[in-house]
Amino acid sequence: MQEQAGFVFGPFRLDVRDERLWRGQDVLPLRHKTLGVLHALVARAGQLLTKEALFAGVWPETAVSETVLTVAIRELRRVLGDQARRPQFIETVHGRGYRFIAPVTVEEPSPERSQSAGTLHLQPIAHGRAAFFVGREDELVQLHQWWAQARQGRRQVGSIAGEPGIGKTALVDTFVGQVHAREALWVGHGQCVEAYGAGEPYLPLLEALRRLCQGPEGARLVAVLRQYAPSWLAQLPALLPPTEWEALQRTVGPAAPPRMLRELTDALDAFTAAYPLVLVVEDLHWSDRATLAWLAYVARRPDPARLMILGTYRPVEAMVQGHPLRAVLTELRQHGQCAELALGFLSETAVTAYLAQRFGGTRMVAELARVLHQRTRGNPLFLVAIVDELVRQQMVTEEADGWAVRAGVDTITAIIPAHLRALIELQLAHCSPEDQTLLAAASVAGVEFATAAVAAGIERADEEMEARCAALAHQGQFLQAHGQAAWPDGTVTGCYGFRHALYQEVLYQQIPASRQIRWHARIGTRLAQGFGEEAGDMAGAVAMHFLRGRLLPQAVPYLRQAGEKALARSAYREAVGYFEQALRALPQLPETRGTREQAIDLRLALRSALNPSGDFGRSLAYLREAEALAAALEDPRRLGQVSLYLSVHFHFMGAYDQAIAAAQRALALATASGDAVLHALANQYLGTAYQAQGDYRRAIDCLGQTVASLEGAWRHERLGRVFMPAVLSRARLPWSHAELGSFAEGRALGEEGLRIAEAVDHPASVMIAAWGLGLLALRQGDLPRALPLLERAVGLCQDADLPLYFPWMAWALGAAYTLHGRVADAVPLLTQAMEQADAMARVDVQACCSLSLGEAQMRASRLEEAYTLAEHTLAHAREHKERGNEAYALHLLGEIAAHGDHPDAEGADRYYREALALAEELGMRPLQAHCHLGLGRQYAETGQREQAHAELSAAIKMYRSMEMTFWLPQVEAALAQMER
Repeated sequence: MQEQAGFVFGPFRLDVRDERLWRGQDVLPLRHKTLGVLHALVARAGQLLTKEALFAGVWPETAVSETVLTVAIRELRRVLGDQARRPQFIETVHGRGYRFIAPVTVEEPSPERSQSAGTLHLQPIAHGRAAFFVGREDELVQLHQWWAQARQGRRQVGSIAGEPGIGKTALVDTFVGQVHAREALWVGHGQCVEAYGAGEPYLPLLEALRRLCQGPEGARLVAVLRQYAPSWLAQLPALLPPTEWEALQRTVGPAAPPRMLRELTDALDAFTAAYPLVLVVEDLHWSDRATLAWLAYVARRPDPARLMILGTYRPVEAMVQGHPLRAVLTELRQHGQCAELALGFLSETAVTAYLAQRFGGTRMVAELARVLHQRTRGNPLFLVAIVDELVRQQMVTEEADGWAVRAGVDTITAIIPAHLRALIELQLAHCSPEDQTLLAAASVAGVEFATAAVAAGIERADEEMEARCAALAHQGQFLQAHGQAAWPDGTVTGCYGFRHALYQEVLYQQIPASRQIRWHARIGTRLAQGFGEEAGDMAGAVAMHFLRGRLLPQAVPYLRQAGEKALARSAYREAVGYFEQALRALPQLPETRGTREQAIDLRLALRSALNPSGDFGRSLAYLREAEALAAALEDPRRLGQVSLYLSVHFHFMGAYDQAIAAAQRALALATASGDAVLHALANQYLGTAYQAQGDYRRAIDCLGQTVASLEGAWRHERLGRVFMPAVLSRARLPWSHAELGSFAEGRALGEEGLRIAEAVDHPASVMIAAWGLGLLALRQGDLPRALPLLERAVGLCQDADLPLYFPWMAWALGAAYTLHGRVADAVPLLTQAMEQADAMARVDVQACCSLSLGEAQMRASRLEEAYTLAEHTLAHAREHKERGNEAYALHLLGEIAAHGDHPDAEGADRYYREALALAEELGMRPLQAHCHLGLGRQYAETGQREQAHAELSAAIKMYRSMEMTFWLPQVEAALAQMER
């Protein structure tokens, strides 16, 4: 039966007739409709395919939600190893649809295949294919291009270079498997072996010939060898009857090397005229000289032959052993008689694809891929070995809902499988004693190191270390060059790194403990000399060497520097580690006022590093310790800083009266000490607490004072905070202005805050600025502006790993989705936000989350769930004095009472009236307008025309005055319907 057309993209083939997606010889499981989506996208590769077009093509005459399409796209990305943020196959065009971006080849039916496959039994591959294959798509394309040339009679000789375990064999096996599945060919495989003397001539070639001749159609090749290469057939006694072989031995006699070269080449030229052949020779760095001579001879042969020779080798082995392979290959490449593929390490995307193939599209894959890529640098051998070990030790286990990681990052990164350790130790044993000492000292210096540091560790001359590191890097087995560095003290040193962290770890673990301590102390002292007291990005490395070198007093200032650097780039977990190490080492310093001040500052820094992860218990404990120390020192500035942080803590806990009292205490201390920055921050936290209580006018006053104070250079400073204070104030102000209906003033401040954050490219500050501006647009009903801003805020929150702020970002986006009619998107997002807020005990955001979820459930006609959420929010708001949220909860209860098959008119009227009274008291004009709309609808439903007209007219007037045009059609429609 003739094969139907298909599509080929990367390593995949979509069979249209059979509705199957292939990767090599594997069929990838996909649901019928998911295959339909893929077919639609691939058939129009490079073009935007709208959601509507996909629905019409894949789900004709069927009403389905966008979620169905989203699930299908997610399934495709899992199978293809694709990522939404960095797509290689399917690109999302937000709000519109999808585009297939990978190159696609249309595959037509192949008569040649259908004819030849029935007449020739294919030679089986001599070794197994890799269970999983990723990250070599470009190399596969190159091999297929070579094969296309070979099939046309232009012989191809190619080498595949790379270190052990890089995937050379897997690449060859996958290529051969793909070709083997499509057309008839012969595959020969020979293996070079390490010889500790003179190797047997032509060993891998004889092995390949023997396997081919013993295959199903081997008699054909034996006949060709009998005619063209009797000298070779004479060396393969297992292929002939004893009498014939003995006669051949007498006839042929001793064969000179030139004759051997010519005979095999003639035989293969004749044989491949009828049958194309791929000849694979593994580990050419161990090849005997005779095999190498034949490869050079056949590569130079100009006659046509449907022959492709693929040789794999390790460049380092060839270089260290002085093998002539590199010289031969270089000469052949210079004359265009040979081509080479050099395999590098796998990218993080390829590691992700490998894990997705092995474990499916589980949530753990992306995070585990990042850790494993850092751990292995993308070396496939190391990657597979460590993953196997994780499964063996049940650190990665299969649960009912998929695979899950049962170990922390530290545990995973400490694993070195025994056979990998043995392999590395064997490689190290081939080094000279001098190089082994150098590599050991380098392992103490770090995965990346400077030769000046290594020289100091073992007390050798810098020039000697530079020369030896350069030689080792040239071999390319253990080290690689990273250029040069100029230190502040004038030192210019070479920089190198281990090719894999595993090399560094195995070396380090072999060093006696006393020697480790001595070398760390010397290296730390040299780095401190080179970089001075302000070590910048090197502070962490200097601190580590002093700690491991038992020089704790020298370590403390560098630990603090390293923590501050980590805090500045939002690496909060890393910052906590540095600060806590410094705090533990501090008692080793003489006790002075300066060290006691450091003890306070370190605790304050720890609070700043702990808060973004929601660890409020430890944060409060450190604050109380700092407060006691500052009081004992009678230090008003530090007491003021403690009060600021306590205000934030009480705010998170929903204790706003205490938050206000702490901020006012900080304000008084700032005034007494004349600390302008402390004064500005105290006003900011005071304004934030007033905002939470619904006192929006006071909030605007306090936050406005912060904006005025932080002008000039302070505009772009972090001041040790998660967000730039000048941006945070401008993000909070739009919220308060939005609640009062002064949208233009709030928008101007919000846009200014976003510009400040984007100017310094600080993700957390951009996030909070986008959120504040998006929230204002949401309150005004400007969804085209609100949605992209709030989606950006949520995306930045997830990318920057700021779980503490996710509920704040998510409740606003969920509310925007609900207003836009996307309730199916809103409910899961808001549920996640609520769960996360509850888990972290973020009391200050719980009411906002439950309000938004309650409204979404009401829109979904789940009135019982909506009522429960609204009642809970009302009780919560009254308990914590969140008067603005209390007003919103009353309005939501009114909306719920007015909905459903049996509206509660009396209840709706009561709730709307209570909400309106509170909104008027707080100056919440937009909410007042919503209450008037609700009352107007309610009166219209109950036939109270005069009251309905008054309420709806009031709503129209307010909406128009605040340019809240989103709701105008609803009010005008209600008014018109009532008048009819």
